[in-house]
Amino acid sequence: MHQHLSPLAWFEGFGVHKSILDTVLAEATARGADDADLYLEHTTSTAVGLSDGVVDRAHTTIDLGMGVRVVVGNQVGYAYTEDLSLESMLEAARTARAIAHDHSGTPPVRTEPRGPVADYYPVDRHWSDVDLSLRVPMIRAWEERAFASDARIDKVQAMMADADKHVLIVRADGLIHADYRPMTRGFVSVTALADGQRESGSYNVSSRGDLTYYDEARQHRMVDRAVERALRALDAGSPPAGEMPVVLAAGSSGILLHEAIGHGMEADFNRKDISIYASKLGKSIAPSEVTIVDDATLPHARGSLNVDDEGSPTERTVLVDHGVLRTYLHDRISARHYQVPSTGSGRRESFRHPVLPRMRSTYMEPGPHEPEALIRSVKRGLYCEVFANGAVQIGAGDFSFYVRHGRLIEDGKLTEPVKDVNLIGNGPEVLEAIQMVGNDLEIDEGGWTCGKGGQGVPVSQGMPSVLVGKLSVGGGRA
Repeated sequence: MHQHLSPLAWFEGFGVHKSILDTVLAEATARGADDADLYLEHTTSTAVGLSDGVVDRAHTTIDLGMGVRVVVGNQVGYAYTEDLSLESMLEAARTARAIAHDHSGTPPVRTEPRGPVADYYPVDRHWSDVDLSLRVPMIRAWEERAFASDARIDKVQAMMADADKHVLIVRADGLIHADYRPMTRGFVSVTALADGQRESGSYNVSSRGDLTYYDEARQHRMVDRAVERALRALDAGSPPAGEMPVVLAAGSSGILLHEAIGHGMEADFNRKDISIYASKLGKSIAPSEVTIVDDATLPHARGSLNVDDEGSPTERTVLVDHGVLRTYLHDRISARHYQVPSTGSGRRESFRHPVLPRMRSTYMEPGPHEPEALIRSVKRGLYCEVFANGAVQIGAGDFSFYVRHGRLIEDGKLTEPVKDVNLIGNGPEVLEAIQMVGNDLEIDEGGWTCGKGGQGVPVSQGMPSVLVGKLSVGGGRA
């Protein structure tokens, strides 16, 4: 297992020593600041892709740089440099300081490393130590398994991407913290052809893990589910349109929770009075069976973090506790506004981007019901299994979601498969319309990326099975 000799050790290899960081931070805060930090990042990323039996993508990219943030009141100054020379870092510090403008704030504090925090994603081997000769046979095996599984499989694409990210956060309040953040994602997409009809199916997995993440069972599941989805789509029809009960399957249905509800609980939207939840703290917003959590501590989860991107320790944050909204997701700026501790939710895509309050791993806690009981309770409705994407209007919580695969529910039983379904509704109203929560929580293993403010960050999400009493379904049949 890799251990750093000190938080500064990795970046000392690039000639960045503590005295240099102290000088840059002193420059950033020379005219006073309420908060300030330096964020250094070094990322090595590799991707290998295969299509039609040919490796058509194999590359490694390296990214290195530093961002400087200066906070004065509600004004945030941010600048970055891809050059870690003292001159370039000082120029970035002066730029961030100028943006934050003249203010008499706290003087800079000399920085000292802090003790270690919990490690939620220990690995035995860095991805930069894994040769391409190990990756290529793996994705070839995925392709071979897909073709061998059914004669109707006409095309296969497979991809494996991974990254080693080292970050260092140096704060004006004296905290220094380093984190090594591994990431990997495997992806298989297949096309099935039958009687002139083409349908596709895909599946992907992602983790803050190392090569051992790809055990045989996970590799087989990734291929088999991609194939199953493509073949099922050959026989799937369109659902009836209109309002009806909907059962959201465990796992990837968490996308609806993330988009339609989770974003509205990010503190910046509430601080600016954009979110519908801005006046709902301490109030009931869902039935008592509903508890919603945003958790950075799930072992090896794609959305987990040992420390957030402004040096705050991370945690398991209970947002909705038995139906009552308890807190928002806070970075340091919103935490200061609300006079509460940060929830460790300050995140950024890279050193080129400022911090925003963001989700990590968002899920609903399991409820008391067997999942079969939810289905049995529905006379005529829809079972939604695989979500592709969605759009949400943060202020009101209105959303539309695209469901790639599902089934009809007729007389309490799952019947014919359906595909390409639109769900249309309102996040707060859906929360209130939840009638039953299953006991089968599943954290989806896919490689989800959350977009906000022009930035994408890796997240996880999950759900138990949930029965929503009424949702608007867009389909092809009346």
